[in-house]
Amino acid sequence: MSDKTDKEAKPGKKGGGMIVKIAGAIVLLGIGGGGVFGLVATGLIGGANKVAAKEDNRPKLIKKGQTDAFTPAAKDGEGDGGKGADGDGGSEYRTLYFSFTDDFTSNLKGTEALVQLSIACSTHRDYRVVLWLKKHELAIRSAMLAVLADTSHDSIQTPEGKDALQRRLTQAINKVLIDAEGFGGVDAVYFKTFIIQ
Repeated sequence: MSDKTDKEAKPGKKGGGMIVKIAGAIVLLGIGGGGVFGLVATGLIGGANKVAAKEDNRPKLIKKGQTDAFTPAAKDGEGDGGKGADGDGGSEYRTLYFSFTDDFTSNLKGTEALVQLSIACSTHRDYRVVLWLKKHELAIRSAMLAVLADTSHDSIQTPEGKDALQRRLTQAINKVLIDAEGFGGVDAVYFKTFIIQ
C-alpha cells in the first residue's frame, strides 16, 4: 500500500507544479508588459509618431527675393517695402540694417579721452531681429556702453582695433537678444561716425 500512496502522491505534485509554472509565467508576462508599457509611455520605444517635433521658431535666414512674413507693409508713398531692391551679386541673403537712434558717448578705459559713435547693425535674418532691436534698445545701449567703457584709447587707434571693437559690440547686442528673446541674429556692427576727443 505504501507503493500506491507514493504513486498517487506524485501525480498530485505534478499538477501543483504545473499551477506554479503557469502562475510564474503570468507574473513574468505582467512584469514584461508593464516594462514595455513604461518604455512606450516615456517615449523610449514606439511613440515616435505620437511625439510632435518642437517647431523651430527662431528668425530664419531670408534669401534675396524671398518674402519675409514679418516685414511691415509699406506705408502710402514709401515704395514697396524693400521688395525687388536686391542685386544679383554678393551674398545670397538679404541684409537688413538697423540704426540706433542716438549716438553713443563714453569715456575710454584708463584715460580722460571720450569716444563718440553713431552705430548701425545688420542681420540676414527675418524682420523679427529688427523688431527685437527696437524693443530692447535700452538694454542693448547699456550693454554697448559697458563695452565702450572697457575699451582703451590705444586699442581703437588701428583698423584691427576698430574691427575687434565691432565684434565685441556685436557679441554684446546678441547676448542681450539671447537673454531676452532666446536668439541673437545680429551679424555685424558698423560705425556711421567715430570720433575720439
